[in-house]
Amino acid sequence: MPTTAPALPPHASDDVEIVRAFLEASMKPDVERAASYVASNFKLTFTGGRTYDHPGGSIGFNAKRYRWVKKSMDRFDVVPGVDETIVYSIGTLYGEWPDGTAFEDNRYIDRFVVRDGRITHMDVWNDSAERILVRNGIEA
Repeated sequence: MPTTAPALPPHASDDVEIVRAFLEASMKPDVERAASYVASNFKLTFTGGRTYDHPGGSIGFNAKRYRWVKKSMDRFDVVPGVDETIVYSIGTLYGEWPDGTAFEDNRYIDRFVVRDGRITHMDVWNDSAERILVRNGIEA
Protein backbone atom coordinates (compact mmCIF):
# COMPACT_ATOMS: atom_id res chain seq x y z
CA MET A 1 0.00 0.00 0.00
CA PRO A 2 1.52 3.35 -1.00
CA THR A 3 2.21 5.80 1.76
CA THR A 4 2.12 9.54 1.48
CA ALA A 5 4.71 11.82 2.96
CA PRO A 6 3.53 13.81 5.94
CA ALA A 7 2.43 17.33 5.10
CA LEU A 8 5.03 20.01 5.68
CA PRO A 9 4.35 22.50 8.46
CA PRO A 10 2.70 25.65 7.09
CA HIS A 11 5.82 27.77 7.59
CA ALA A 12 8.01 25.39 5.54
CA SER A 13 6.59 26.54 2.19
CA ASP A 14 7.07 30.14 3.34
CA ASP A 15 10.68 29.31 4.18
CA VAL A 16 11.24 27.97 0.64
CA GLU A 17 9.86 31.23 -0.76
CA ILE A 18 12.22 33.21 1.50
CA VAL A 19 15.16 31.21 0.14
CA ARG A 20 13.97 31.60 -3.47
CA ALA A 21 13.55 35.37 -3.05
CA PHE A 22 16.99 35.63 -1.43
CA LEU A 23 18.61 33.74 -4.32
CA GLU A 24 16.78 35.82 -6.93
CA ALA A 25 17.94 39.05 -5.25
CA SER A 26 21.50 37.71 -5.03
CA MET A 27 21.53 36.93 -8.77
CA LYS A 28 20.40 40.43 -9.84
CA PRO A 29 22.60 41.36 -7.82
CA ASP A 30 20.58 43.41 -5.33
CA VAL A 31 22.63 43.28 -2.13
CA GLU A 32 20.19 45.26 0.01
CA ARG A 33 17.19 43.17 -1.03
CA ALA A 34 19.16 39.96 -0.41
CA ALA A 35 20.15 41.29 3.02
CA SER A 36 16.48 41.87 3.89
CA TYR A 37 15.99 38.08 4.06
CA VAL A 38 18.80 37.33 6.53
CA ALA A 39 18.97 37.42 10.31
CA SER A 40 21.34 39.68 12.25
CA ASN A 41 23.48 36.63 13.13
CA PHE A 42 23.70 35.49 9.47
CA LYS A 43 26.71 33.33 8.58
CA LEU A 44 27.51 32.29 5.03
CA THR A 45 30.15 29.66 4.34
CA PHE A 46 31.08 29.93 0.68
CA THR A 47 33.12 27.67 -1.58
CA GLY A 48 36.66 27.14 -0.35
CA GLY A 49 35.58 27.76 3.25
CA ARG A 50 35.29 31.54 2.85
CA THR A 51 32.93 33.02 5.46
CA TYR A 52 30.81 36.14 5.30
CA ASP A 53 28.32 37.78 7.66
CA HIS A 54 26.45 39.64 4.90
CA PRO A 55 25.23 38.59 1.43
CA GLY A 56 27.43 41.31 -0.07
CA GLY A 57 30.50 39.17 0.71
CA SER A 58 29.63 36.34 -1.64
CA ILE A 59 28.07 38.67 -4.21
CA GLY A 60 31.34 40.65 -4.29
CA PHE A 61 33.41 37.48 -4.57
CA ASN A 62 31.25 36.24 -7.46
CA ALA A 63 31.85 39.55 -9.25
CA LYS A 64 35.55 38.58 -9.36
CA ARG A 65 35.00 34.91 -10.13
CA TYR A 66 32.50 35.33 -12.99
CA ARG A 67 31.62 38.00 -15.53
CA TRP A 68 28.07 37.05 -14.60
CA VAL A 69 26.41 33.99 -13.08
CA LYS A 70 22.83 32.80 -12.60
CA LYS A 71 21.20 29.74 -11.07
CA SER A 72 18.76 27.31 -12.59
CA MET A 73 16.99 26.32 -9.39
CA ASP A 74 15.87 22.78 -10.23
CA ARG A 75 14.40 21.85 -6.86
CA PHE A 76 14.14 22.65 -3.20
CA ASP A 77 14.41 19.90 -0.59
CA VAL A 78 12.93 20.79 2.79
CA VAL A 79 13.74 19.35 6.20
CA PRO A 80 11.29 20.85 8.70
CA GLY A 81 12.30 21.08 12.31
CA VAL A 82 10.73 22.29 15.50
CA ASP A 83 12.56 25.65 15.64
CA GLU A 84 13.99 25.92 12.14
CA THR A 85 13.67 24.69 8.59
CA ILE A 86 16.56 23.40 6.50
CA VAL A 87 16.11 24.22 2.82
CA TYR A 88 18.39 22.85 0.11
CA SER A 89 18.41 24.59 -3.27
CA ILE A 90 19.76 22.20 -5.89
CA GLY A 91 20.45 23.02 -9.52
CA THR A 92 23.04 24.30 -11.94
CA LEU A 93 24.92 27.52 -12.57
CA TYR A 94 25.28 29.16 -15.97
CA GLY A 95 27.02 32.34 -17.02
CA GLU A 96 30.38 33.60 -18.26
CA TRP A 97 33.87 33.34 -16.86
CA PRO A 98 35.79 36.63 -16.53
CA ASP A 99 37.23 36.18 -20.06
CA GLY A 100 33.71 35.99 -21.54
CA THR A 101 33.69 32.21 -22.12
CA ALA A 102 30.19 30.84 -21.50
CA PHE A 103 29.50 27.92 -19.18
CA GLU A 104 26.43 25.96 -18.12
CA ASP A 105 25.45 22.81 -16.22
CA ASN A 106 27.77 23.68 -13.31
CA ARG A 107 26.20 21.78 -10.38
CA TYR A 108 25.46 23.56 -7.11
CA ILE A 109 23.87 22.86 -3.75
CA ASP A 110 23.03 25.63 -1.30
CA ARG A 111 21.93 24.71 2.21
CA PHE A 112 19.94 27.24 4.23
CA VAL A 113 18.80 27.37 7.84
CA VAL A 114 15.64 29.47 8.19
CA ARG A 115 14.43 30.46 11.64
CA ASP A 116 11.58 32.84 12.42
CA GLY A 117 11.28 33.90 8.78
CA ARG A 118 14.97 34.82 8.37
CA ILE A 119 17.97 32.98 6.94
CA THR A 120 20.50 32.40 9.71
CA HIS A 121 23.01 30.19 7.85
CA MET A 122 23.89 29.42 4.26
CA ASP A 123 26.44 26.90 2.98
CA VAL A 124 27.46 26.93 -0.70
CA TRP A 125 28.96 24.16 -2.81
CA ASN A 126 29.47 24.09 -6.59
CA ASP A 127 31.70 22.64 -9.30
CA SER A 128 33.30 25.94 -10.37
CA ALA A 129 36.73 24.99 -9.02
CA GLU A 130 36.61 21.72 -10.96
CA ARG A 131 35.58 23.60 -14.08
CA ILE A 132 38.52 25.99 -13.66
CA LEU A 133 40.93 23.05 -13.30
CA VAL A 134 39.64 21.49 -16.53
CA ARG A 135 39.92 24.85 -18.34
CA ASN A 136 43.58 24.90 -17.27
CA GLY A 137 44.28 21.38 -18.47
CA ILE A 138 44.28 19.75 -15.04
CA GLU A 139 42.16 16.61 -15.17
CA ALA A 140 42.24 13.25 -13.44
